[in-house]
Amino acid sequence: MSTHRRINVAKIGDVTVVKFLDKKILDEANIQELGLELFSLIEHDNRKSILLNFTDVEFLSSAALGKLITLDRKVKANKGRLKMSNIRPEIFEVFQITKLNKVFDIRTDESEAVAAF
Repeated sequence: MSTHRRINVAKIGDVTVVKFLDKKILDEANIQELGLELFSLIEHDNRKSILLNFTDVEFLSSAALGKLITLDRKVKANKGRLKMSNIRPEIFEVFQITKLNKVFDIRTDESEAVAAF
């Protein structure tokens, strides 16, 4: 398993749970690195069920949202499923404004999201 600088990866059954190590996902270089780490879960580790847990994330830039959209496409192209959980209300508002709450499967907490796979 590869080492990650931006994410913490755990397994619950068949579900890969990803927690973000950065509180603020804003910096372009960090977002690029984050994207590579997330994409490698699919492209190299062949993970099918991925849960993104946003517990520690306080801010998310629009560039980070773009990476999440790309990740969603890659997961679906690989016949996998992507879910999200523990999104703060102020970040969820951005998902609602951009209508991404209709694109992504967003659950209240990690246990609910894991059960939904």
